[in-house]
Amino acid sequence: MSPGTAGRAREPGVDPLEGIELVIFDKDGTLIEFDRMWRDWVADLGERLSTATRRPFVDRLFGLMGVDPASGLIYPHGLLAATPMARLRELVVEALEDEGIPPDRAEDAMAGAWHPPDPVALATPVTDLPALFDRLEARDIRSAVATADDRRPTERTLAALGIADRFEVLSCADDGHRVKPFPDPVHLIAAAVGVPVGRSLVVGDSPADMRMGRAAGAGRVVGVLTGVGDRAILAPLADLVLPSIAELLPA
Repeated sequence: MSPGTAGRAREPGVDPLEGIELVIFDKDGTLIEFDRMWRDWVADLGERLSTATRRPFVDRLFGLMGVDPASGLIYPHGLLAATPMARLRELVVEALEDEGIPPDRAEDAMAGAWHPPDPVALATPVTDLPALFDRLEARDIRSAVATADDRRPTERTLAALGIADRFEVLSCADDGHRVKPFPDPVHLIAAAVGVPVGRSLVVGDSPADMRMGRAAGAGRVVGVLTGVGDRAILAPLADLVLPSIAELLPA
């Protein structure tokens, strides 16, 4: 795709999947809604830590995580956009220490307060996902997931959505390789399924997704507006920006 077409919205009749054999999906904000799940989790974690340390920490946590406390929107370049859970936990402990909490007390407070969000109870699909994957499979297009979430919650979420068997490979934050925006997830997935990287499409809602696809040499990089990124942020990094993954297949 030429530089002059970068970031455009899909034109009528344009097929984002032309020449594509593999679609690598982000999870949160791409397959499922993002803001509602994470805003409530940050608020609850902040309250727990405030109680444990007897210091106000909710506002600090919203700022650290990159969440607008009024709207609940996640900032595109904030920590929640593409940071593994283990690293988030480390950064919160560091923030507690910055507030003057001794390291042992900070760690004790986190041990009692830390609870990853329930991926099953809070996951809301952005579209009719089984129908979408039926259409992809009808075109012999294979699917995989590259997420900044850990493997167990990812597997639970996909199973609860009834689409776990639609993905040949999952690349997760705790798998032991570099994560977004590094190209490793795309390279590993493409090698595992035997598809040239240049015939893969990376789709996600964050700048980290776009940069991962670009760094990997993906054939196409597509941004969607169902998560943290808006058109102004995604367009300079993507070949196409679509309202959602439902628009991947032309009507």
